[in-house]
Amino acid sequence: MTSHSEEFTTFWNTTWLWALGVGVFVWGLTFWCVVRYRRRKTDVGLPPQMQYNVPIEILYTVVPVFMVAVLFGKTVELDNTLLDTSKKPDVTINVVGKQWSWDFNYVEAGVYDSGTQAHLTGKRGAEKGLITLYLPVNQRVEFVLTARDVIHSFWVPQFLQKLDMMPGRVNKFQVVPTETGTFQGKCAELCGAYHSEMLFQVKVVPQAEYQQHVASLKARGQTGFLSNRLNRSELVPGEQQFLPPGVDQSSIVEEGKK
Repeated sequence: MTSHSEEFTTFWNTTWLWALGVGVFVWGLTFWCVVRYRRRKTDVGLPPQMQYNVPIEILYTVVPVFMVAVLFGKTVELDNTLLDTSKKPDVTINVVGKQWSWDFNYVEAGVYDSGTQAHLTGKRGAEKGLITLYLPVNQRVEFVLTARDVIHSFWVPQFLQKLDMMPGRVNKFQVVPTETGTFQGKCAELCGAYHSEMLFQVKVVPQAEYQQHVASLKARGQTGFLSNRLNRSELVPGEQQFLPPGVDQSSIVEEGKK
């Protein structure tokens, strides 16, 4: 689904295969001990008692530590790749989480879209009322994540990646969507009574369709950016520098105003 999907999936599957291999080895040793050292009818008293076995204890310590170290190192390496924002993005989206919906500031285009809480009725068609985030296919997208009130988490399951949104903080990550289609998004952090209804959709579309959506937002008068002054708490000092140029508390239009 994204440029990182194959790398992440390979790491995940490889980890489980190694874990399965370790499990099979341990189960095999356990079964062998049960059979080899089972108590026989001719046995009397207790079996020979051993206080310790230094070589085996060293082996049982060194091997797990080595395995954990390798897994930790690979995890950090992949994590650094997933959170690398050093490349220049083609599209920047300031995603703002709020109880219980989402606001999207399309930074380069200078337009925004504001969502309202979903109303799940158990019937088909509820997704039609969800706010939809448009992304151009095969373009590098940077998500700049902020929260208006409490901790949220921006998650599109098909992206195989999510990141928390902290009040007063700015978090970032980049993806390159490689497949067109409509995908479901949600908040992955319990954020209050209607957390389950904090939903949105993502449409990955060709560049021309993306430009059409931007033009439609402009036609509706949704120009500028939604103000950070809508937040319950201000950004922590020093965090302002991580917002895209123009997205600040002094140069942003209020919601509903041009």
